[in-house]
Amino acid sequence: MDGVSALAELRTADERTIVLRYIQPGLVGLIDGTLSTLAPIFAAALLSGTHAALFVGLATAVGAGISMGFSEALSDDGTETGRGPAVARGLVTGLMTAIGGVFHSLPFLIHRVHPALVVAGIVVAIELITISLIRRRFLSVSLRVSLLQVALGGALIVAAGVLLGSA
Repeated sequence: MDGVSALAELRTADERTIVLRYIQPGLVGLIDGTLSTLAPIFAAALLSGTHAALFVGLATAVGAGISMGFSEALSDDGTETGRGPAVARGLVTGLMTAIGGVFHSLPFLIHRVHPALVVAGIVVAIELITISLIRRRFLSVSLRVSLLQVALGGALIVAAGVLLGSA
């Protein structure tokens, strides 16, 4: 399926189809990109400073995006589950994974570690709220429960990064 046919299908699809084919794979990517990159970024910042954290974050985001994109595309061709074309889902998942990791890497353009960590923490909070709002809108998860779930995941991962970065 080429990009033009995918866009035409998107315009005519019902909400359930859009959720299965685009929202859910994108949300999986956004959650993975946001959460899986936290520990390496925070550990690198504490061990080596902002320059290392920036490039570890960017490399982790891009690597995770490629990995998640391939994983999604190769896991299900869509015929059994009705989840749509594998390539489209893989592209959505991979792109959203990379986006999820890039935004909280950018604060490490700030040359001082502690202000960069504070700004990165704020960016992560915004990302987690965004994920919770998407889950509420498309997956009917209550905002309170969603915020609690993603905040718990984020806190555990940041704690791992801080512990490893302080070792």
